[in-house]
Amino acid sequence: MLRFMFDEPMREADGMLAETFRHMDQFNAILSKKIKAGAADAQQLRKYEIWTLGLRSSLDELEQSHYVALKFQHKVKATSLKQMTDEERIYYNRYIYFDKNAFIRVFSLLDKLGTLLNELLDMRTERIKAHFSYFTVLRNMREKKAHPELTWKLNDVKEKYKESMTRLRKRRNTEIHYMNSEMQDDLIQSNRMYGEEIKLENVAEQSAELTQGLYLAMESLLLTFQYACGLMRKKNT
Repeated sequence: MLRFMFDEPMREADGMLAETFRHMDQFNAILSKKIKAGAADAQQLRKYEIWTLGLRSSLDELEQSHYVALKFQHKVKATSLKQMTDEERIYYNRYIYFDKNAFIRVFSLLDKLGTLLNELLDMRTERIKAHFSYFTVLRNMREKKAHPELTWKLNDVKEKYKESMTRLRKRRNTEIHYMNSEMQDDLIQSNRMYGEEIKLENVAEQSAELTQGLYLAMESLLLTFQYACGLMRKKNT
């Protein structure tokens, strides 16, 4: 959808993205078949169907925002705002917009996945914490030793991207609760160098962390829906 900004054709999903979409579509096809066959729990299955469609859209939107953020990040060469040309400042502002859009979407998507996992696997995480995140659900799965063939794979993915996600979470929390996340480094630097030129945040490093966030989300979705397809096929058979 957003490739038009660079006069590029619409994206055709391939690799892990295509595989993840395929398993999500497969899960919904299984649900649809059961609903049409008159499953007793059809209302619950319809909820899973809607949630899955929402997750599919969230992944699509995250991938597109990530793609655009990186395209604009690569156009930023200056190391401070003062050094930027007017054109480069426009690229930087667009990078900030889509980067922010993307890292907030990472956590939004994961929380939606946590909601699905909690109900699909009957984890009842709300008894532990009323407003829970994906990571709370995963911890609950670990502690209950529930669905180990999925739990430990998801946990391995979480650990693989742990450092990048910690930094992304800090930026997300800053953005939502305190100030514009891109201004945090400015504040730190201005306290140290009042009156001197403020250096730009490391946008290449931030983009790398955003990519890690995308892959954590995508790998977690893929593992979940591979497992969910098998689980749903066995149900009531």
